[in-house]
Amino acid sequence: MARANVTRYLALGAAGALALGLAACSGGGGGGGVGADGTATVIWSTWGTPDELTRYEEFNKDFMERHPDIKVKLQPVASYGDYHSKLLAQLTSNTAPDVFYVGDDMIGQFVDSNRLMPLDDLMASKESKTKKDDFFPGLFGAAEHDGEVYAAPNDSNPDVFWYDKQALAAAGITEDPATLAENGEWTTDTFLEMNAKLHDAGLTGTMYWNYWATHWSWLSSQGIDAPYDDSGAFVANEDADAVEAVQQFGDLFQDGTFVVADTLPDGAGADSVFVTHKAGFFVQGRYTIGTVDATGEQDSYDIVPWPTPDGEAAPTGVATSFLAINGKTKVKDAAFTFWTEFLSAEGQTFRLEGGGNAVPSIKGADDVVLEGDYPAHAQTFLDMRDIGFEDYPAEARVPGLPTAIAEEFQKLYEGKTDAQATLDTIADVIKERSEK
Repeated sequence: MARANVTRYLALGAAGALALGLAACSGGGGGGGVGADGTATVIWSTWGTPDELTRYEEFNKDFMERHPDIKVKLQPVASYGDYHSKLLAQLTSNTAPDVFYVGDDMIGQFVDSNRLMPLDDLMASKESKTKKDDFFPGLFGAAEHDGEVYAAPNDSNPDVFWYDKQALAAAGITEDPATLAENGEWTTDTFLEMNAKLHDAGLTGTMYWNYWATHWSWLSSQGIDAPYDDSGAFVANEDADAVEAVQQFGDLFQDGTFVVADTLPDGAGADSVFVTHKAGFFVQGRYTIGTVDATGEQDSYDIVPWPTPDGEAAPTGVATSFLAINGKTKVKDAAFTFWTEFLSAEGQTFRLEGGGNAVPSIKGADDVVLEGDYPAHAQTFLDMRDIGFEDYPAEARVPGLPTAIAEEFQKLYEGKTDAQATLDTIADVIKERSEK
């Protein structure tokens, strides 16, 4: 369930609520235990859409049929914005579930809480169906700290460029982006030329969500060094190439060629703009299949990676969510059995097949992405995941920092500041928040 409507921080108050949540009394919840008959009960928690929660209940049923000595109970939380503050409060009061989801914008804080179970030894054990090396290494992000894994990615969603062939044609664009990419010709210059034509035709060029995977993918795709150095220090504001690339990016928002999807009004949001052929490109994950399916014009849409200066693929952002185990669970063995099977290739296949909305985070389950041969270049999801990256740990570990950085980029996109000032302010924000 690595979906952008979770990870792009729609609930901006969630991070601020964490401090309150730590001091709050948790309502309900609690982990499982072992009954008089020796049956272990595992309580697990997540957020999700009705369709996702139904699929999880189906997984629970299948799991319990294979493990009659383990009962599994799902404890869903309706709102992502409320989820993490409640969960941290439960962990603090020792009333948390045994196993639980954590968003990629929150995982660093949970690792630093020292409430999660270290997983390296368990993953290496003979009972494990999920060895550490089975996962794609770029997806752990802040879930790995000081060489120890504390959670693993449930699945993933690379931010691909969905494009609308009808919108491109309306702007007089005859070249197909995916074909260009296959030939090593999907360059930044070509992409920007297409966007200029779309803009001149009265259409939106590209819509992006304002979160870490957007701004840092732009830098990475343009061959710019990472914004953080190996020590975790923010250095983008001291890198002339980074400043220039960010200014170029910001200028395209300011002149209306690019649009921040978060800012579009209700009733005329990004999905609506895209399915009515008013935008050429929309940067989202695999869950967009459901949006374009509803149009009945599926063949009008396809996907392509981020453009690069030389047309060669570059690492870009991959959104994930994580599954962790309560460090104080009373049913460690049963909890790990559930955890490892949920994340295994078989478990991810079960959860994602038949129109699933994400991309497996583990080797051996890629067929679910290629089933149905849609979109035509579905392999792009897998290729981008293979080389992609999660948010930088130095950023993801600091409460509220990813959102604060996105807020500074928003000022740039609105023309209220320039790239150098934006990056300098971000450096100050990082220093201030990291010292708290």
